[in-house]
Amino acid sequence: MKTPHKLPRRQFLQLSALGVAGASLGLAGCATEKCCGTIKKKIPVGLELYSVRNECKADFPGTIAQVAKIGYHGVEFAGYWGRSAKEIRALVDDHGLVTCGSHTPYEDLLPNKIDATIEFNQIIGNRFIICPWMVAKSRAEWLAHAKLFNTLSDKLRPLGLWIGYHAHSHDFEKFDGETAWDIFFGNTKKEVVMQLDTSNCRDGGADPVEVLNRYPGRVRTIHIKPNGGGPEAIIGEDKVNWAGVFDFCEHRGDTQWYVVEHETSKTPLATVARTFEKLKELGKV
Repeated sequence: MKTPHKLPRRQFLQLSALGVAGASLGLAGCATEKCCGTIKKKIPVGLELYSVRNECKADFPGTIAQVAKIGYHGVEFAGYWGRSAKEIRALVDDHGLVTCGSHTPYEDLLPNKIDATIEFNQIIGNRFIICPWMVAKSRAEWLAHAKLFNTLSDKLRPLGLWIGYHAHSHDFEKFDGETAWDIFFGNTKKEVVMQLDTSNCRDGGADPVEVLNRYPGRVRTIHIKPNGGGPEAIIGEDKVNWAGVFDFCEHRGDTQWYVVEHETSKTPLATVARTFEKLKELGKV
């Protein structure tokens, strides 16, 4: 196919980004490769920008440019560093990236703010609205959270959006013999996204692979974060059972994005670049 030389650069990048977005929003299931006699999905890889939060604070446009240069397909936001939705969209589009998620505070999901949250995410091109943190002191409170997320899912799905919840270690505390994680996801609709964080799950005393396999079809986006190898360890230099994680996501998870996160490095951009190269070595990109 010939390249349309007269196509403006910005329009070309926008079309390219839409192509990646299409792969991540269902067409990714068609991007498959054969391995050991079975067919597995090729899942696009994004970066949680919390990994490079200080760099974003100092030079947000420059950091986005460097993330794109490394080769990441998408970015997940955890704050917007004072930019409007239109500015965010332009920055992402101009670098051929896709917004693969946004960590959205619980307060912004409540009835008085949800419409503004929806509008913001539609402008930036994000389909995965992920709540990063909730607390509750009883089983009843976790059930109330589940009820809210079911209502949010009913509101968002007709718009082509997903609501989800992200794991932290406290989500594996038990109430009446059952973890908060299981109370919540055992009482939410299958459309509510279970964004497991492999490191936070281990910090909570749970096995990520075991947790994942209890919820086939729920893990549309997952944080792949090292755990157990020290502050500079990347995937493969730690104690997470990555073979089990990747096997689940590529065969049973309905996973549409791998989201890299690394919170502890003293050289964040170098570390997320090294992580991307490791994923290349593993055949994930």
